[in-house]
Amino acid sequence: MARRRVVITGVGAVSSLGLDMATNWDNLLKGVSGAGLITRFDTSKHSCKFACEVWNWDTERFFPGNESKRIEKFTQYYLVAADEAMKASGIDMGKEDRTRGGCITGTGIGGIHEIEASKVLQVERGANRISPFFIPKIMANAMAGQAAIRFGLMGTCYVTSSACASSSHAIGLAMRTIQYGEADIMLTGGSEAATTELGLGGFCALRAVSTRNDDPKRASRPFDRDRDGFVMGEGAAALVLEEYEHAKKRGANILCEVLGYGSTDDAYHITAPNEDADGPTRAMRQALQDGQLAPEKVAYVNAHGTSTELNDKIETAAIKRVFGDHAKKLCVSSTKSMVGHLLGASGAIELAVSALSIQRGVVHPTINYENPDPLLDLDYVPNVAREMRVDYALSNSLGFGGHNTSLLIGRV
Repeated sequence: MARRRVVITGVGAVSSLGLDMATNWDNLLKGVSGAGLITRFDTSKHSCKFACEVWNWDTERFFPGNESKRIEKFTQYYLVAADEAMKASGIDMGKEDRTRGGCITGTGIGGIHEIEASKVLQVERGANRISPFFIPKIMANAMAGQAAIRFGLMGTCYVTSSACASSSHAIGLAMRTIQYGEADIMLTGGSEAATTELGLGGFCALRAVSTRNDDPKRASRPFDRDRDGFVMGEGAAALVLEEYEHAKKRGANILCEVLGYGSTDDAYHITAPNEDADGPTRAMRQALQDGQLAPEKVAYVNAHGTSTELNDKIETAAIKRVFGDHAKKLCVSSTKSMVGHLLGASGAIELAVSALSIQRGVVHPTINYENPDPLLDLDYVPNVAREMRVDYALSNSLGFGGHNTSLLIGRV
């Protein structure tokens, strides 16, 4: 049986740049940084004092009354993005076979806000004061379960968790579910809300985050010589994947086709990438092979691009290895330069952005690219968006644990 074609028919996003995809997209093209000094907690004892928070979040606007008490922040972010994606897709699940719709999402950390708050409550007031909603809120699969309930998705439903590759794995598996005939519609993507006192403290302890506290907006600088670590981000992105003929029959607005998926592991170190660049190289090659596409057909790579010393060097080396001479003709940019690192949600927002680049013929820049690193010599679309035709794009995600994923999308 031939694999069925899979297309994207809706996207939604929540990040430091906005609470919907249109606002995010507009700010990305303008090169706006979402970074700023943290407002939620005291950072006086943290080496890093800034992040890309979801700045204008109003819980009551989206989850009025008691509803907010039953749903953790990372799930809230996802449901708002999913509402937008489902609406954009035009799908009415009331008119669909609900058993043919499913949900696979990704998160790296899950309900850390509730864990921290409940621990304080337990210490100060006793274990018998813990909310009965504690477990249903913190479990990573809560966002997939809540989304299934909200939209009536009765097919396969679960969460993937592989650090910064979480939502890319989710999207790849959602694609496979449709390809293999197990569903016609899949809601996918990811969410993260780890900008907490403990979450930030952990990354500070790893010395993984930037400490440019005097200039947060210029701190995330992927591929720049003066990069000193990533900037924590938060938010969510949701994508509606659909079987091509199903989408076509109902007259859907198709953004692009999901063509290939690659997934590997370094099997090297729990937090550091292997400097041989073999893992991400194989992931990109797998995605291209899966999509039966020659490397020279790709015009754009949305890089993992974290702004850390090792990641940017290794990802550049992998791109060169995969594309050879064509690497110098590629446009490569990092969404993280503006929204920060959304951890488990990063792959989702980056693929959504890549889909819009294909549909709208423009690629967002890598901002804060001021001092080229002599070892990194690709076209990183410095500082200014670029109008260009994108027929095929790759989106990479590389996570703690050595996880490497690559997704290939193309024009329909």
